[in-house]
Amino acid sequence: MSAIRGGEVARLRQLLDETPGLATARVVDDGGTARTLLHVVADWPGHFPNGAETVAALVASGADVNAAVLHGSPQGSPETALHWAASSDDVAVLDALLDAGADIEAPGAIFTGGTAMSDAVVFAQWHAARRLLERGARTTIWQAAALGLLDRVEAHFAAESQPGEQITNSFWHACRGGQRETAAYLLARGANLNWIGYDRRTPLQAALESGNDALVDWLRGQGAKSA
Repeated sequence: MSAIRGGEVARLRQLLDETPGLATARVVDDGGTARTLLHVVADWPGHFPNGAETVAALVASGADVNAAVLHGSPQGSPETALHWAASSDDVAVLDALLDAGADIEAPGAIFTGGTAMSDAVVFAQWHAARRLLERGARTTIWQAAALGLLDRVEAHFAAESQPGEQITNSFWHACRGGQRETAAYLLARGANLNWIGYDRRTPLQAALESGNDALVDWLRGQGAKSA
């Protein structure tokens, strides 16, 4: 693992050549969770030196780019290395995994069971979310709202009626993503302005995190409050 985290690609290649099966080996922690070496490359905080080259070396030696984490309990999320790269906002590793054939729509995200896009948005890793979008990722309504993709949000409404909790959830994510136009669209369709959402934060508090002062001022003008 030190060769991976240190970006020592030549040393890693030597170890892979000397140890048959190493590329498909798993690191097992005390809780029984088993992750692949590709997960190690993408692990938090990510951005290890030569990450993309490390991915290429492991894949060339037989690593399964779509392997999921194996957990010692049924509560664990079967995330792929792509999910972890998204969670770490590591675009270089994300691109390398996709270039090597990673499934951009593989399920398994923490909290939602969704794709890597879910992890990127849940953890506000906007560079990774945007790159996934560029690479063709699909989005749910709340993910589209967080990214300010109003056309996609509108398409969800056109396709089927949206329940109130889904509208409010999407509104909260739009505020967190600093997306005023999308937030206004969702508020006009019945979103709860002062819903106490994730981490006990209201949409206003989530908007404060985005750094979009115009959005914050607009929300306050609508009567938005902190918890």
